[in-house]
Amino acid sequence: MPVLNKKLILRELYKTIAGEHLADDQMDELTTYISFVKNKLLSPDQWECVPCSVPRAVHIAREYEQFKRSGTDKLLLDYDDMLTVAHEALSQDRKLLQRYQSRYDYILTDESQDTSLVQHEIIGKLAQPHRNLCVVADDDQSIYTWRAAEPDYLLQFKQVYPDAKLLKMVQNYRSSRNIVEVANRFIKQNKQRYDKQMFTANPPQRPIAIAEVAEYEDQAKRVAQSVSAIANLRDTAVLYRNNSSSIALMNEFDRAGIPFFVRDGDSRFFSHWVVEDMLNFMRMAFTDRRPDLLAKIHLKFNGYISKQQMAALKDIHNGESVFDNLLRHVPLQDYQIGLLQESKETFARLKEMTPQAAIRVIRTKLGYDKAVEKICERIGFRKEYIVGILNTLDNIADGLATLPDFAARLKHLEAIMLSSKRNRGDNAVTFSTLHSAKGLEFEHVFMIDLVEGIIPSQEDIRSCDKGETAEMEEAVRLFYVGMTRAKFHLELLSYRERGGEKAKRSRFVSYVEKLQPTSVASPAPAPTVSVAQAGAALVLSNAIRTWSGIGAGTKVTHPSFGLGEIVSLDEEAVEIQFASERKRMHAPTCLSRGLLALAEEAVPPCE
Repeated sequence: MPVLNKKLILRELYKTIAGEHLADDQMDELTTYISFVKNKLLSPDQWECVPCSVPRAVHIAREYEQFKRSGTDKLLLDYDDMLTVAHEALSQDRKLLQRYQSRYDYILTDESQDTSLVQHEIIGKLAQPHRNLCVVADDDQSIYTWRAAEPDYLLQFKQVYPDAKLLKMVQNYRSSRNIVEVANRFIKQNKQRYDKQMFTANPPQRPIAIAEVAEYEDQAKRVAQSVSAIANLRDTAVLYRNNSSSIALMNEFDRAGIPFFVRDGDSRFFSHWVVEDMLNFMRMAFTDRRPDLLAKIHLKFNGYISKQQMAALKDIHNGESVFDNLLRHVPLQDYQIGLLQESKETFARLKEMTPQAAIRVIRTKLGYDKAVEKICERIGFRKEYIVGILNTLDNIADGLATLPDFAARLKHLEAIMLSSKRNRGDNAVTFSTLHSAKGLEFEHVFMIDLVEGIIPSQEDIRSCDKGETAEMEEAVRLFYVGMTRAKFHLELLSYRERGGEKAKRSRFVSYVEKLQPTSVASPAPAPTVSVAQAGAALVLSNAIRTWSGIGAGTKVTHPSFGLGEIVSLDEEAVEIQFASERKRMHAPTCLSRGLLALAEEAVPPCE
């Protein structure tokens, strides 16, 4: 029997019903929506009560259910169906229920704060005769309600099982006293929780560090600078709320030559329609004779080319400029003539610009930002997410000379995202979303993008302003999870501006700042590191600040990779052969950050 390809089926249904291609982020929301309504045990007539920005989501979900039951001899099931069908079978077949009830005398569930309603119902049915049920959970780490997790079940546990015994595990064995005491007070702002007084026998270490940089791009630079002085990279993590934050980090760490592992590596960023749009605008700068290329972006700049005009253009096959053909052979509105003439000139100038300048001209002068805003309103995309992608592209373009360099850089970043999985378990920094980091621990943790609109999100803020606190409390729990991943070094980072727009530091960071004790106990000394440990970490006493007199054959040292020999050097890149691998690094970054020193000038940290 062929495997059910859920996403392929949903794409086909969406195209048939909505008449458009289903974007990757819409696919994520649609699959999450379907999983949510199934795990909540909602009947199809209740699905409309659950919000989803994907157009006609309810209709598509119902057609999807019908499709799975359309075979003549087979019923197709996805993972959510396995749960709902099991629940239905146990509810309707008493003999089947008794058979499984008699099989298990004791039932234990772990991480129960992440369990959905249908899972709770199944467990409840199996435990019904003997009520020998042990539930292990942390209500302060319930961060998956958007995936239908049911934390209220934990808070109502004594109502369902009045004779149950509640045991509170309140000792933290992971984090330093500085972190535990602040995190304990931080989470108490939530009301829907069991009251607990967390403590640790661990001594105080360094206080929680709070930093605010001027520009968004300064954030990744600061983290890279801090990490370059850490020997044990495998016990270092950078955490963020949104997957897209990893791109700017990869770009900066790759330029600095610092190894990393992307835990939630998702290369779909590089095929996102916004990224494709930017590349298509740049391609048009080199050839404006391709109607097929213009067709992909004609609704996204201020030429205001209609679908009918685009269809007429495609019927012209003289190999001339698409703008000239529109102006000479296609009926236009009067206002379009001047706009198309200006657009032709702007496209022609793009190829002479740096990638960063070109992106900014596309967004402003050609009107891409305004067009995208209308698309977001029409289709339901989150504007801040789309703008975030554009700002990330702007960040990647920084320092690049030509448009082909930009395209090559994107390809390179996509390749290293995929290849970074090979660094898992090696001496490499972990990049992870806050959600995916739950259950992990690191000596050094950097939490980034801590601004209003990200954590808490705009949705969290809007709900809170209406007096609905559930979403804001989940955001508090998510922040708490991030804080408690750290053993002794925790740094919280925010920025004041991104892409020309002002940003405001997260209210959570401000609250942590207030909770910090005014006089902090002297931290325990940081563990010393020998030269042999974790990449032969060295203190660069006299970092290289100019390439004068340096070239192929020069022996250098790097904080993470140790001793190496320069293979090649130009204005953009320095290639170095280290003991275990060859690395290509961004030459200007190596100078500005002081990442390299002449081998004979490197001093071991214990001397």
